[in-house]
Amino acid sequence: MCLLFAACQARNEHKTSSMFSPSEDIDTIGLGYDLYEIEESGELIAITISGPDTYFEYKGKGFGLQHDLAEEFANSIGVRLRMEVAHDTAEVLQRLREKEVDLVAMVLPAIPGAIHCKNNWLVNTNATLLAQAIDDWYTPNRLEKQKEKQTAPQQVRRKARPMMINAATGQICQYDAQFQKHAGEIGWDWRLLAAQCYQESAFDPQAVSWAGAQGLMQIMPGTAEHLNLEQNDIFDPEKNIEAGVRYLRELSQTFTDIPGQSNRIPFILAAYNGGANHVRDAMALARKNGKNDKVWREVEPYILNLSSPQYYNDPVVTSGYLRGNETYDYVRNIIDRWAQYRGQARNHSKASIPTPAKHSKHPTQVRKPEGEFGG
Repeated sequence: MCLLFAACQARNEHKTSSMFSPSEDIDTIGLGYDLYEIEESGELIAITISGPDTYFEYKGKGFGLQHDLAEEFANSIGVRLRMEVAHDTAEVLQRLREKEVDLVAMVLPAIPGAIHCKNNWLVNTNATLLAQAIDDWYTPNRLEKQKEKQTAPQQVRRKARPMMINAATGQICQYDAQFQKHAGEIGWDWRLLAAQCYQESAFDPQAVSWAGAQGLMQIMPGTAEHLNLEQNDIFDPEKNIEAGVRYLRELSQTFTDIPGQSNRIPFILAAYNGGANHVRDAMALARKNGKNDKVWREVEPYILNLSSPQYYNDPVVTSGYLRGNETYDYVRNIIDRWAQYRGQARNHSKASIPTPAKHSKHPTQVRKPEGEFGG
C-alpha cells in the first residue's frame, strides 16, 4: 500500500526541477506506472503534439491517427484513454521523464532511458510490461487500417433533401414550425436556424456524420449527454432541434464579450462546428497580429489558418490543429443560405436580425468593419 501511494504521488505531482536532456535517464524521477497500475487506475495517459496525423478535437471529440491508435490500445487492455497535448517534443519528453504520462503517442526515435516500442511510441524504462503489451498488440496491418480510415471520405450519411420545399409559399421544409418555435428562445431569426440545420443534415433527421454527430442538428453523443438529450430521442426532430438550440444558447453565453447579437452570430456558428476553444485561438491570433478580435471579418482568416502548423503551433494557441477550411466554409455557407431564405421565406419569428453583409472575395484582406459582420 505504501508503494502504491508513493506511485500515485509520483504520477500526480508536477515537478519542475530540470529540463530534459537526452543524456539523462528518464527513469530517474518517481516510481512511474506499469501495466498493472494502469489497469488498476482504469486510465491510460498518453501525450502527443497537435496535428492532423497525431491528435485534434472536432465537435468535442478526439481524432487523429495517433489518438485513434492509442484509443484502440487502451480499449484492448480495458481502460479509458486520456490524451494530453504538448506544444513541442521537448515538453513531451519532459513530461514522460517526470512520469506525468504513461506513453508518448507519436513517432519518435529511441532515446536513452526510455523503451522504444515497435510502433515508435516511447514509455518509461520501468514500464516493461506496458511496452510488451504494446508490442504484442501492434501490427503493421493495424496501422494501415487506421490510415485507411483517416483517408476515407468524411461526409454526413444522409438522404438528399431540397434546400427549400416551396419558394412560392415561403415554406423552407417540414420543420419550419419547430424552427419558429425554438429560434425565439435565443432571439434568432428562424430562417437562420433553418439555414444552419440544412448545413448540418440537409433536413434529414436520421443523418449521421463521419464523426458520430446525429440527427437534424448533428449533435455528438457526448454533447447530447451534456444537454440531457436521451440517446433514444436523438433522432426525434423536435427534441434534436430543441437540444441544438440549448447548445447555441450556451455558446452565445460563452461569447458575451462579442458586442451585438448579430455580430456574435458567426462566432457562435464557428464554435458550434469547430469548438469554442478553437474560435478563441483564432481570436488570440487575430489580436496578436494587430487585428480586431471582436470582428468576425478579421478573425475569419485565422480560423482558416489554424490548419497550418505555423499557426496551430503558435504559443497563443491552446487547442492546436483545427480543420479550419471546414469551419470557415461552414459559417459562410450558413450566412449565404440565410440571406437566400430571407428573400424567399416569410418571417414568423419575433426576432429581428439585420441581413448580413456580403462576403469579400478576398477573405485574407482585412478591411475596416462597415456591416454587421465587419464586412
